[in-house]
Amino acid sequence: MTTATRDPAGLTARLAELAPGLRVEAGPGATGAYAYDASNYRVPPRAVVFPRTADDVVAVLRACREAGVPVTARGGGTSMAGNAVGPGAVLDFSRYMNRILDIDPQARTARVEAGVVLDALRGATALHGLDFGPDPSSHSRCTLGGMIGNDACGNRSVRDGRTSGHVVALEIVTADGVRAVADHAGLHPVDPADVELVARLEADLKRLVEENLAPIRTELGRIPRQVSGYQLHHLLPENGFGVARALVGTEGTCAVVTAATVRLVATAQASTLLTLGYDDVVEAAEDVPEILRFAPSAVEGMDEAIVATMRARRGADSVTGLPEGRAWLYVELEGDDQSVVDSRAAELLDALKAQGRLTGGRIVESPAERRSLWRVREDGAGLAARLVDGGESWPGWEDAAVAPEDLAGYLRDFRKLLVSHQLTGVLYGHFGAGCVHVRIDFDTATDTGRTAMRRFVTEAAALVVEHGGTLSGEHGDGRARSELLQVMYSHRMIAAFAAFKKVFDPDGLLNPGVIIDPAPLDSDFALRELPLLDTTFGFPHDEDGFVGAVRRCVGVGRCRSDAGGVMCPSYRATGEENDSTRGRARMLQEMVRGEAVTDGWRSTEVRDALDLCLSCKACSSDCPVGVDMATYKAEFLHQHYKGRLRPRSHYSLGWLPLTSALAGFVARPVNLVLRGPVGKLLARLGGVTTRRRIPAFTSRRALRRTLRAAKPSGPAKAILFVDSFTRAFRPQVAGAASRVLADAGIPCTPQDGLCCGLTWVSTGQLSTARRIMARTVAALDNGDERPIIVAEPSCAAALRRDVPELLGTEAAQRVADRVRTFTGALTDLADQHWTPPPLPENVVLQTHCHEYATFKGHRPADLLRRLGVRAVDEAEGCCGLAGNFGFEAQHYDTSIAVADLALKPRLDELGGRPVVADGFSCATQIDHLAGDRGIRARHLAELLDPAADQPGETT
Repeated sequence: MTTATRDPAGLTARLAELAPGLRVEAGPGATGAYAYDASNYRVPPRAVVFPRTADDVVAVLRACREAGVPVTARGGGTSMAGNAVGPGAVLDFSRYMNRILDIDPQARTARVEAGVVLDALRGATALHGLDFGPDPSSHSRCTLGGMIGNDACGNRSVRDGRTSGHVVALEIVTADGVRAVADHAGLHPVDPADVELVARLEADLKRLVEENLAPIRTELGRIPRQVSGYQLHHLLPENGFGVARALVGTEGTCAVVTAATVRLVATAQASTLLTLGYDDVVEAAEDVPEILRFAPSAVEGMDEAIVATMRARRGADSVTGLPEGRAWLYVELEGDDQSVVDSRAAELLDALKAQGRLTGGRIVESPAERRSLWRVREDGAGLAARLVDGGESWPGWEDAAVAPEDLAGYLRDFRKLLVSHQLTGVLYGHFGAGCVHVRIDFDTATDTGRTAMRRFVTEAAALVVEHGGTLSGEHGDGRARSELLQVMYSHRMIAAFAAFKKVFDPDGLLNPGVIIDPAPLDSDFALRELPLLDTTFGFPHDEDGFVGAVRRCVGVGRCRSDAGGVMCPSYRATGEENDSTRGRARMLQEMVRGEAVTDGWRSTEVRDALDLCLSCKACSSDCPVGVDMATYKAEFLHQHYKGRLRPRSHYSLGWLPLTSALAGFVARPVNLVLRGPVGKLLARLGGVTTRRRIPAFTSRRALRRTLRAAKPSGPAKAILFVDSFTRAFRPQVAGAASRVLADAGIPCTPQDGLCCGLTWVSTGQLSTARRIMARTVAALDNGDERPIIVAEPSCAAALRRDVPELLGTEAAQRVADRVRTFTGALTDLADQHWTPPPLPENVVLQTHCHEYATFKGHRPADLLRRLGVRAVDEAEGCCGLAGNFGFEAQHYDTSIAVADLALKPRLDELGGRPVVADGFSCATQIDHLAGDRGIRARHLAELLDPAADQPGETT
């Protein structure tokens, strides 16, 4: 059950009439995720519309105008100012209007729809040696439409400036449904029937400019990052009446952009990166003017809190290449000749050393180190949101900018202001352009906290204006700062802004509450005080338990990326917001809030949002704020089905460790039955897909034979934990692991008969999981301090993370601390003189998602390279099977779609290379995809087995 929302049936019916086939969704399950962006705000929409064409947009605007329904255009939903949420119809351009329409290498232009993701455009233009200059840190998921809405900049804005400087023309739809093209010389109708209407628009704009020449010339365009308000100076006679550039940065309040023609830049032929250390960010800012003399392409700053959080979340080696310091600058230099660029870099470093502020500096030559360092900076907003000490910080005053030469003075005074309000801010940003991003530990959940925040941002606005700066440097004003525009601009300028909007949107239906007639900056906050929930998992890293855990998602949207890392496989397969980590987290936030979703743990909307989560755990590592959707899903399923009948697959697959142990006593007849018609019937009855072959069970006799052979002849230095999957389906892996570990100087004694409880966790049967885990911990925590080596990565991850978080005992933590993956054991414990058998020069690798997420710094790819494999072609992403997920009948298609993203292409281009996959799920998926071609995945232990006849073979 859910509370009734405003019935959009009339609007939906009218849209169906105007645009047959247009996708329109309403209700909490469909719209809950769209109530949020990456800001502090929550504004539930009446409906979400997914246009496919400009004509669809025309239909929506006409229908909404008739009904008096507001319209908000949305791209990637990564706005930190609240520009992408609205109370009426939200248009999601990212789902379907995401086509690159044309690239003209000679003219150096591209024509794209509004929903095109920046990285998609950059990937396409790179084939021609071209790029789109502005590059926000959200480049992997932000859309061109969103960038146009905010006048976005990015890390290289020192060189490339703002989006407005790269826009040639905009294809727009006005509030009354008229299509037009805005360019550097005015407005042009798409439909000849609209000539007179568009001419009137032009005339009104020219009259507006003529009546406000003085304030436009004196108040606008003063500093490079002055994004606040409307950029009316582009309409001045001396600027050629550039309507397109004037519409950039209007945040969807004046017209809806459906497509754009943008200017491209040549890709630099040579570049280098310097990392510079300082005692604090003010010292770093003092050096910016000197750095700018060397014409850098980027000058980015950040403080120590972001780096510490990155290292804690992804491992110490996730940040390398930084000199000593508590704050850092990245300085990138580019050019046509690498030797010249290197010379400039050395000269710059010498000049800065002479200034005397550096605590250290170096030129970063390794491409891998450069990528690592840029990722730290690009994840700044998320890393700063939930720090390693558990502290939370929020946007609201995250985008102020001043002239670069005034940056140090502004930062000095700004930090004093923070101290005076007893607030703490995490600073980072585009120091070379004078733009400072800061997340502050505001309390927006209580009346007292909201009052304190209002007082602070009001004083901060006065401070930045005193320094000749702007409230916003690239994020836009949105709901966060529009109310403060009166601090920055004269009454006459504010009136001119209002008149500009009225020319395009006389009824005020486009993104209301933003820039003009602004909503109070402290209204519609998403956070509020909520009662804590009783849960089975302890959520030890979140002060408010489950409520605090789901609050981790702040909307930065890295889970919507199509490449880089593993998160989020289901979103990459479906492209749906509700199938992203962010979408699921927002639905869980709606659940704990209890307004739109009122039935709590019993919510079918939340259950459906979680349905396609593969429980891969990649988000726990890839998400900058450390969302762990696999754990949240397990807790939800546990509570949702408590005392009720569960899906059949929860019994057939969740209880697999028990049934597989029983099957081992009669493995041969069981396997014969499962291969025939009865097997398909049993699969259907168990909710298991019949489109996969069920793996053959191993007999107890074969298992005992393998384990006897695995016992060391002398003292054992470690325990080899024989997990349920290895025991039931591939005991040869235990044998190979035992031989490899012994050969590497780590003789092990096998430990059979215990279980990590993973299958019960992933199906949300947490009471049973706890009993299984408690038994395992009692057996292992017996005073033995030897490492526990687990060949199956998912079971190792469960022992390392799920067991202590579910049991919450010191004994569980002691066991968890001893757990190693097979890769981790060889990395940390192998004899330094150990030499493995000859290995192939090239392998294809599928790393298990749980290993990727949980055991940072112990990657199989790194070990393979260290052991002598020259080329490791890693399928970056989830295999798609993900334990029980890919065996469940309703998930089969999604499972294969996920495999198609990275794994299957590697298998299709294998060329005789061996395939390494330690995870049983990964190996099973590989067998399903390519077993008919004789391709079988090998565990790393099998590849390294000294008893194998040749590399990659096992006895």
